[in-house]
Amino acid sequence: MSVQLGIPQLREGGAPSSGPQPLPAAGPAGVPARPADAPAGLADRYGRRATDMRLSLTDKCNLRCTYCMPAEGLEWLAKQAVMTAEEIVRIVGVGVNLLGVRELRLTGGEPLVRADLVDIIGALRQAHPELPISMTTNGVGLDRKAAALKAAGLTRINVSLDSLHEETFAKLTRRPFLDRVLAGVDAAWAAGLGPVKLNAVLMRGINDAESPSLLAWALDRGYELRFIEQMPLDADHGWTRRNMITAAEIRELLSQEFVLSPDPRARDGAPAERFEVRRRTAGSADTAGSGASESPVLGTVGIIASVTEPFCSDCRRTRITAEGKIMSCLFSREEFDLLGLLRQGASDQQLAERWQDAMWLKPKAHGMDHVGLDAPDFVQPDRSMSAIGG
Repeated sequence: MSVQLGIPQLREGGAPSSGPQPLPAAGPAGVPARPADAPAGLADRYGRRATDMRLSLTDKCNLRCTYCMPAEGLEWLAKQAVMTAEEIVRIVGVGVNLLGVRELRLTGGEPLVRADLVDIIGALRQAHPELPISMTTNGVGLDRKAAALKAAGLTRINVSLDSLHEETFAKLTRRPFLDRVLAGVDAAWAAGLGPVKLNAVLMRGINDAESPSLLAWALDRGYELRFIEQMPLDADHGWTRRNMITAAEIRELLSQEFVLSPDPRARDGAPAERFEVRRRTAGSADTAGSGASESPVLGTVGIIASVTEPFCSDCRRTRITAEGKIMSCLFSREEFDLLGLLRQGASDQQLAERWQDAMWLKPKAHGMDHVGLDAPDFVQPDRSMSAIGG
């Protein structure tokens, strides 16, 4: 497939542009702009360099997960505000060719609701034959598209799956679609989109007791399960530290049936801390020891502890929202317009410089210059996870 990259040189409202505008000389709270001798690529003030790109294809979603969206949904972006396929390909090209991006994750909203999803992936694969391209999805409709996505060039897939029980799934997502999600997971595996990774958010008193059985189910089928601490990115702003299930609690829940030991492979900037999983038997130790080592490794499980055990010091991610805004941090309240600059007729080099300037201002952690989602000065972003792109 060939995608043409002709972009209208228009600014919002359709008026002719006078040319791309630079970022302000200083960033948030007077943070100095990126110096001329700053490191190459998407570097920041704390010595980190982003090589993992998360790009949202849409803000729309066909589920209404309680930890993400209100029951009535959100006000969706206008069609003309969302990046086109051609604009997506060009922005990814700037990241890969000029800024050192080495991995791409397509997110949403729900990517599968885009009618041109297969075409987008095909164009990206044609432009970047060796680039790992993954996608995060809720799995609804994946059974019909998994084979086409693989043929177009998708490398692997992550599917959100918080419960294997119909009533619990419907309570969490406000939709009775568990059978569709499970069919999508199986179709992804059959299509070769492995390793298939599953993401589960545990909610206190709803699905937390199900965690050992969910892990057993995933291990039996060769899927990689990752538990994610609930983050303050819900549209209803109802998150509280007291109500969330912590990483320590997740490990304790899993220890009812399994023994977890640290995965010997390097974490290498990954958000999930991985553990080897063995079946708990008589005499098993809580960590790899005499009892645990005698049991075979069944697989691995990951725990993403963004709240209680943050990994911000090794963050390697840069995010582009569906309307082409740069977010240097998932919790950042500062966004920088890349798509508007592109539509004004900016060159690839100008786009790269805007991106570098924005990433230089990346906060140390959690949208601040110190770590702590429970800090008194933490302010939850206005956007929910579905509007940011995970």
